[in-house]
Amino acid sequence: MVREYLLVMFVSAAVTYLLVSPVRKFAIAAGAMPAVRARDVHREPTPRLGGIAMFGGLLAGLLAASQLSGLGRMFVQSADIKALLSGAGIMFVLGVLDDKWGVDALVKLGGQMIAAGVMVWQGITVIAIPVPGYGSVPVTPTQGMLISVALVVVMVNAVNFIDGLDGLAAGMVCIAAMAFFLYSYRLWLGYGINDAAPAALFTAVLIGMCLGFLPHNLHPARIFMGDSGSMMLGLMLAVAAISITGRVDPDLIVEQVGSKTTAVHALVPIYIPLILPLTVIALPLADLLLAVVRRTWAGKSPFAADKQHLHHRLLEVGHSHSRAVLIMYFWAALIAFGTVAVSVTNTGRAVVLSMAGLCLVGLAVLLMPRFKPRAPKAVQSFVPPRYRDGEPNGAATAAAATPVAADADGDGAGAGDEAPAMAELSAEDKALLGRMGTGATAVGPRGDQRP
Repeated sequence: MVREYLLVMFVSAAVTYLLVSPVRKFAIAAGAMPAVRARDVHREPTPRLGGIAMFGGLLAGLLAASQLSGLGRMFVQSADIKALLSGAGIMFVLGVLDDKWGVDALVKLGGQMIAAGVMVWQGITVIAIPVPGYGSVPVTPTQGMLISVALVVVMVNAVNFIDGLDGLAAGMVCIAAMAFFLYSYRLWLGYGINDAAPAALFTAVLIGMCLGFLPHNLHPARIFMGDSGSMMLGLMLAVAAISITGRVDPDLIVEQVGSKTTAVHALVPIYIPLILPLTVIALPLADLLLAVVRRTWAGKSPFAADKQHLHHRLLEVGHSHSRAVLIMYFWAALIAFGTVAVSVTNTGRAVVLSMAGLCLVGLAVLLMPRFKPRAPKAVQSFVPPRYRDGEPNGAATAAAATPVAADADGDGAGAGDEAPAMAELSAEDKALLGRMGTGATAVGPRGDQRP
């Protein structure tokens, strides 16, 4: 069965990767490429609409799964896949409209709630909350609907908030999806819980989408995923969590491990499935909550853009763009896989000690923004220029020290005036712009509408 999952990941990644280049040209021709402004992180006009390629990867991955003998049974036994496609389709269209013309923050919030409501209507809803030592606590349909819609909206906006540096959102969602895939796959095959199968499939496709998009989105990014991509990624994480919440029967786990006490201590995330999806996005969720509190305390709208996101603070203290992204990757992986490790061990002591040691390593790197590793001379021709001896660091240092603004959807475009000078595009893109126009129509008032 694991080979089928690997095949689905590969198909999704390959289709996403191959679609990015034509989508990039389409985004330039369609004008979804606002000019660089004074407070932007990126230094040259970069097209959005990368979510189109990711949506293509989603469709290709599910199509491949439907043709496989093992995974194909899910399309008959579960309605979750059709519900996911409905919600993702609505979120994708909403994101494309926002990337091209800009959508008011409240309108966008309403669209997210509609997408969540459509999925709830088709069956993706929380039906019970498992409580350690007690069992599953049923919730009413209204309560389940409210919890499900809230979870979708929170996750969508949490992912949206961290999409502020090249490769950050795609990489962190990929890490989260990997952790959640291990969790749901273990429940399915390890304990025979068939209701965990859709979550495993959704996260497998999500991993492929992120891996296919990342090569084009790493610094310096050739394309941004935009809201069409970030909101869809957040929705898929939420669907994976909701589709498994309340459907895990604790008695099945008790039969496997021998006693309820052992099950409670050894498999805590099974009793509280909402813990894991929240921990895998702990950093973006914390960033989201801090942003809302910070802006409200200052008397501003919670949707007003500022330059105090976690990843922007890393740049301001002196970390390079790439290192800031890697630091965020590290902490996301530590929290996500640490939670999974606790759920599969009989004692959490070794896991806690290991995580504590890794935390110290992470803090040491976090507090050394000026440290710049150098590669051995024998391999310097194979590494990026910033790791070679004698390479100037001024450009990177200046870029890291420059205050940056937070864009709500995090595609690197903050509010502000246009920069007086912009880096040149490639000859191919420049010729395309000459034929189709500069894409200035995509700028408009959208910068002030970002949350």
